[in-house]
Amino acid sequence: MGKKLVLSIAPLFIAVVLAACGVNEVNPEKESGSNTENNSPAKGQMNEQSYSEEEADAMEDMDHSSMNHSSSGEVPEGLASSKDPTYPVGSKAVINGNHMEGMDGAVATIDGAYQTTVYTVTYTPTTGGEKVKDHKWVIHEEIKDAGEHPYQPGEEVVLEADHMQGMTGAAATINSVENTTVYMVSYPDSKTGEEVANHKWVTEDELSPVE
Repeated sequence: MGKKLVLSIAPLFIAVVLAACGVNEVNPEKESGSNTENNSPAKGQMNEQSYSEEEADAMEDMDHSSMNHSSSGEVPEGLASSKDPTYPVGSKAVINGNHMEGMDGAVATIDGAYQTTVYTVTYTPTTGGEKVKDHKWVIHEEIKDAGEHPYQPGEEVVLEADHMQGMTGAAATINSVENTTVYMVSYPDSKTGEEVANHKWVTEDELSPVE
């Protein structure tokens, strides 16, 4: 009788042991899931990643093509007004330039017309960030210690223009040179409708008569 009882209990005991092993085999999976969560970035790391994305967006917002290039209307000392400009002060003209978003096709009011040498320049902002290439436009009177003669492509200069943040005092390379009439203009952004006041500068080649 005793042997039969032992024999009948033995399978039950083995089943209990196997069930316990099965539970232990499941737990490692749970622990593995827990470790996966622990391997997730810490809060500080997540914040750092978020900050990097925000910083990238800020850098994109600083792109000169998307900035509002309004100014106070002041012009550099020594800048000579054009005696007989194609577009007199107070007249209207269509802007054909596209160096700023919302500019192309806008109808502008002429605020000033000046005879000077105009340059496209490449420079690194003093505030940091990526190099600005072929910026339009900087005039001769906006270059530090500019003499009587125009600069030539490839020459290094220091900018005194303040069209954009980080431009004043920046070292720049002259890319192109042209003697022409430049205009200061006010116009409504063709995309947003926002008024851009006393924008510096638009060349005569970038203007056409209003039809």
